[in-house]
Amino acid sequence: MLRSSFRLLYITRTNLLVRASPSSLSRLPSKFTSAKPLVSSHHQIPLSTTGAKLSRSEHSMAASSEPKSIYDFTVKDAKGNDVDLSTYKGKVLLIVNVASQCGLTNSNYTELAQLYQKYKDHGFEILAFPCNQFGNQEPGSNEEIVQFACTRFKAEYPIFDKVDVNGDSAAPIYKFLKSSKGGLFGDGIKWNFAKFLVDKDGNVVDRYAPTTSPLSIEKDLKKLLGVTA
Repeated sequence: MLRSSFRLLYITRTNLLVRASPSSLSRLPSKFTSAKPLVSSHHQIPLSTTGAKLSRSEHSMAASSEPKSIYDFTVKDAKGNDVDLSTYKGKVLLIVNVASQCGLTNSNYTELAQLYQKYKDHGFEILAFPCNQFGNQEPGSNEEIVQFACTRFKAEYPIFDKVDVNGDSAAPIYKFLKSSKGGLFGDGIKWNFAKFLVDKDGNVVDRYAPTTSPLSIEKDLKKLLGVTA
């Protein structure tokens, strides 16, 4: 009997599957016959959806942080000062990448000045962003660019810090403009004097090629301004 008990004890402790009669097992102490589960029911790992909830939360936060209009951007002026574009709320904007040594410079700067003089009192503003990515046709400093535009073409609208408009180094405002209104042959800006028309709520409503003259978009501008005459 003792020998049989030791055998059963050994079998129980090594977790081997054996055949044993009920009468033999009944004579063993209860501590040998009551098997404990490997993992206690009190310590089972719960199935949690924490990861999924975090993912949804992160997605929601990312969506809420995405810019909804140009008012969500801050840019630099020609002197390096921050300009919050929300200061232009309620105005119709024409955003243009300008250059001083381009074949389109004279016609565009001249007509931009004409548009500005005609509609500035109706809530119209031009935002000019110098860019040197096209044929190195804007090589000067910010000071030189401002002096050129203001002296030669009487530009009274704001001229901002020189930026890139294409590539990884493109200014965030231009990434937003391009994603809002793609061009005919892709999102990239094709040349100097590409134009984006923005409504009073900061939404990009139209995009014009560099060769589109500023005066030719006057009809669209008047519609957004609510000007009939």
